[in-house]
Amino acid sequence: MGDCITTFSKIHMTPSAPKPEDLRIEDIAHALSLMVRANGHFPRFYSVGQHCIHCCGEAHARGYTKRVQLACLLHDASEAYLADITRPVKQHLPRYRKIEAGLQAAVFEKYLGVLTAEEERLWRELDDLLLYYEFKHFMGEELMDCPGALKSSPVFDTEPFSATEQTYLDWFRRLREG
Repeated sequence: MGDCITTFSKIHMTPSAPKPEDLRIEDIAHALSLMVRANGHFPRFYSVGQHCIHCCGEAHARGYTKRVQLACLLHDASEAYLADITRPVKQHLPRYRKIEAGLQAAVFEKYLGVLTAEEERLWRELDDLLLYYEFKHFMGEELMDCPGALKSSPVFDTEPFSATEQTYLDWFRRLREG
């Protein structure tokens, strides 16, 4: 196997050298629905998939383009193949960050082409916005100055993995078809 992982759909792929044909939205949706946010330190299960769905929903509520909404949905897709490592740790892992950036770029390129600087700025802004509200909700902690008000109404609660996976896929298909 070497540098390969086996995905949910039984693809053998190399995260450090991803090929477009090895990246599957079904694998991404499945893995992110099962991946815990905040390294498991929230008082109950809340997935990376739910976080991505909420980012996408916020972009939708703000009337952002379908490309930005899809970028929000996909912004943590690399974690489906690597893992969700907390920001304070990730900053000390330059090789990991390089692999993650390459893998995330491959996902964006496959499903969106190259993002503009503005599209990247918008998804990053909403990622931080949701991070702020997730920590405020689950931990009663404000990680940063409030980055703004939510326009959507995310539900920060545990939901069945299969429901998160299906919602992720539904958003993906709606945004890709439109």
